Amino acid sequence: MELNDKKVLVCSCEGTMALDAKGLAKACGGDAEPISQLCRAQLEVFEAAAKDAGQLLVACTQEAPLFVEAAGELGDGGAELSFCNIRERAGWCREDAGKASKNLTAKMAALLAEATLDIPGTTSVGLASEGALLILGGAETALAAAERVAGRLDVTVVTSGGDAPPPRIMDVPIFQGRAASAAGHLGAFEVAFKDFAPASPSARRGLAFEAVGQSGSLECDLILDLRGDAPLLRAPEKRDGYFNPDPGNPALVADAILELIDLVGEFEKPRYIDYDAGLCAHARSEITGCTKCLDSCPAGAITPDGDKVAYDPYICAGCGTCASVCPTGAAKYVLPAGDSLFQRLRTVLATYRDAGGANPMVLVHDADWGDQMIATMARSGGGLPANALPFAVNSSVQIGLEFLLAAAAYGAERVVVLVPPSLAGETDGLRGEIQLAETVADGLGYGGGRFELLDEADPEAVEARLHGLQPAPGMPAAEFLALGRKRSIMNQALAALHEAAPAPVDHLELPAGAPFGAVEVDVAGCTLCLACVGACPTGALKDNPDKPQLSFNEQSCVQCGLCRNTCPESVISLSPRISFEEAARNHQVVKEEEPFECIRCGKEFGTKSTIERMVEKLDGHAMFADGKALDRLKMCEDCRVVALTEEDVQPLAHGSVPVTRTTEDYLREREELRQQAAQDMKAKGLDGADDT
Repeated sequence: MELNDKKVLVCSCEGTMALDAKGLAKACGGDAEPISQLCRAQLEVFEAAAKDAGQLLVACTQEAPLFVEAAGELGDGGAELSFCNIRERAGWCREDAGKASKNLTAKMAALLAEATLDIPGTTSVGLASEGALLILGGAETALAAAERVAGRLDVTVVTSGGDAPPPRIMDVPIFQGRAASAAGHLGAFEVAFKDFAPASPSARRGLAFEAVGQSGSLECDLILDLRGDAPLLRAPEKRDGYFNPDPGNPALVADAILELIDLVGEFEKPRYIDYDAGLCAHARSEITGCTKCLDSCPAGAITPDGDKVAYDPYICAGCGTCASVCPTGAAKYVLPAGDSLFQRLRTVLATYRDAGGANPMVLVHDADWGDQMIATMARSGGGLPANALPFAVNSSVQIGLEFLLAAAAYGAERVVVLVPPSLAGETDGLRGEIQLAETVADGLGYGGGRFELLDEADPEAVEARLHGLQPAPGMPAAEFLALGRKRSIMNQALAALHEAAPAPVDHLELPAGAPFGAVEVDVAGCTLCLACVGACPTGALKDNPDKPQLSFNEQSCVQCGLCRNTCPESVISLSPRISFEEAARNHQVVKEEEPFECIRCGKEFGTKSTIERMVEKLDGHAMFADGKALDRLKMCEDCRVVALTEEDVQPLAHGSVPVTRTTEDYLREREELRQQAAQDMKAKGLDGADDT
């Protein structure tokens, strides 16, 4: 059969899978080809397809190396291969082998349709390591590790104490020092030290060091931290090139050394985050608004950078928590690139529904630990339920509110996010997004319990939980194309959910911190200074170039608080909610007034409230005790100058201009002083007065 111009080969794995080949072919719109052992007895079927097909999808991942080798032996011009696992993810389940329910057949069709999509690759950054390794730790442990890798890497040892005999041949630089901090990434680390001193070459019985230690730093490509102390870097397991195994566990140290040896050369690392500074709500004019990405990043790859934030792609470990919690979509997760994540989601749910599947449940999992968990359940237990659609992502915690709402709008009755134990401390953002999605679903009458985070490490517990979830019908089947950044997708999904809601409402109250809401303005106290307009990062607040006016678009507001924090009159407050009214999609006038007219010429300038507030505050001030001074505040910039000239006869007058002095003036004054002194001496009868 064929899907999306790709030939598809499906094998029953010697009849061990629950598979209705004819039903699957019908669901995919093709003909069934009975195959039971494609990788061995029927390998010629694969070879024939690989010769003729331009693109070939094989529904097996276990034997992928064999198929790649077989295709390579066919020479040039063979098919472009791709692989899809429907055995552990679908076929090995609680249903009988050789048979399949309608849900299971629809699930297989959905997985195959997803696998035939053309997903663009992500961009990457380059890392280079020349093998300069810095080993930290006690003298004996650090030197033992250095001896094992000195022939393969350029090693420097900095001991933190302990006794050890000096090497017979000093082929490795040895220092003593206390590591204070570290920064950088694979190929570009820098470690700062205190009490840093080189080893003495004349040490006899044990290592000795120069008496005077200094502060300094060392640059290196790799770090092996055997101090047994707190890691020098945040989330050390996420920092490529930095290893801090337990120095008391030789097996862990050996594993780290083996990995270090391979980290020499040039490497590519995905650029996980596409950051649009124009959408960032972090700060304006040094006034802080949103800090969600800064607070959630476990690796320390995000730092403040003025009114924006700076992403370091070399440090970013790709967890995606920043993209999950970002209210504006300034941080977008781009692995996979573009909008392909939602293209996959839409394809899976639409194909499942069109093939006759019922009660779809999306199981989000990562492509590493999650795949292993699913495979374990399939091999040792009853596998996944027939209606559970596994959906692999790079990181489970990258899932945000826009994904949860889009899945529900596309028809998913439940969305379960399977999180590995290694991310147990990084789920706060995801839990908050799930709680918001629950609030929306429940508030629209769909009921609660549709979104869930599952962090069980026991396959049996995961299997029991998934099979124990009861059908929860009643979700819409929207078909919108989820394009653009987070805000656009959320608005599309919310509109679809509201349109099909069992109990639609005009407004849905949300907890504080939610990325939706209204801005409440105390109109009486507002002077239309428009500082809030300049601070708003999303354009929710807007002015009118033709007249003093402030308008607000609720659908664009992310409740970052920058307008509230910037307002000099403190008349703005936030009201977290979702409004489904048509008015929320357009700018609504909050306050407008006529411009203030110059009391002298009638020219329009400023706003009435601004001028009146200024006059009110300055009334009684010493500099404005004269009524004329206050009146000048009510004049335009031209009339104010004219008034000053009329009220003062000489408005530009100042002190007398000093006469320029020359050398002749100084010589003349000196001669006059000499003559005066001579006259004074003569008058006193002093001899030699004429010569003075």
